[in-house]
Amino acid sequence: MKSGFVSLIGRPNAGKSTLLNRLVGSKLAIVSDKPQTTRNRILGVRNYPDAQVVYLDTPGIHRPLHRMNVRMVDTAVNTIGTVDVLCLLLDVSERAGHGDRFVIDLVKNTTTPVFLVLNKIDLVKKSRLLPIMDGYWQEQRFAEIIPVSAATGENVERLEQVLIDRLPEGQPLYPDDYLTDQPERFLASEIVREKLLQFTHAEIPFSSAVVVDRFEEPEEAGGMIRLYCTILVDRDSQKAIVVGRAGDMVKRIGTAAREELERFFDAKVFLDLHVGVKSDWREDERLLGELGLGHPRE
Repeated sequence: MKSGFVSLIGRPNAGKSTLLNRLVGSKLAIVSDKPQTTRNRILGVRNYPDAQVVYLDTPGIHRPLHRMNVRMVDTAVNTIGTVDVLCLLLDVSERAGHGDRFVIDLVKNTTTPVFLVLNKIDLVKKSRLLPIMDGYWQEQRFAEIIPVSAATGENVERLEQVLIDRLPEGQPLYPDDYLTDQPERFLASEIVREKLLQFTHAEIPFSSAVVVDRFEEPEEAGGMIRLYCTILVDRDSQKAIVVGRAGDMVKRIGTAAREELERFFDAKVFLDLHVGVKSDWREDERLLGELGLGHPRE
């Protein structure tokens, strides 16, 4: 029996959350086409016949402009020396840039086995892959370079096997039915935020958050979950965008979120959404702590 921790790290939009969801077989991390969607460390447990793997999805590593982003990057970087195996994801459909080089340099001197996972191979011609893989291999000796598509599942089983092979022997770290350490309140807030990201653009995705004010579980089986949330933005002009004309945007977000919440919890959900303004909330250490965004840098 083998067991251990595997951290998924990389630049924003490398596909870490999509890969986590596929690896654990359940949607634990929200996904969008907006960079910096993942803000928290998301733990997901997968049990195999001969192993238990604890996967960690982490925020994308980027240049932080706010205290929130500092916490996000710290959360990702801090996993480098605390897990059994590292998966460094790169988006192979995009030309490598300075950000990718920075992340590669971060893991250069670690003693933890590093697997370079070239993601989104469904978006590139196969003839391009070998030269790219060879280039990275010449640059740095990774434990292995594995091309995958988290979106389609191509070669993901191969990735799982090589990760299990490198894990230490040991008993399971969590019970068989354990999936994640994130509470239901957090998962609910993330579903609402995913729909906010889906329907808004420009600066809104980066300057908004979802706070769960109340989460009321049903008093009896088959009852209704009652969820009261505040969508937090920086400025009054942003609030007007999220609310929309005659409240049409916030209603649209709420309807889509409620439908997703009902599928996730397999229960009826009452969702009450409000939009609030708090300038510079991304610099508020207390609020960032309430949102579960890592720990302040010493």
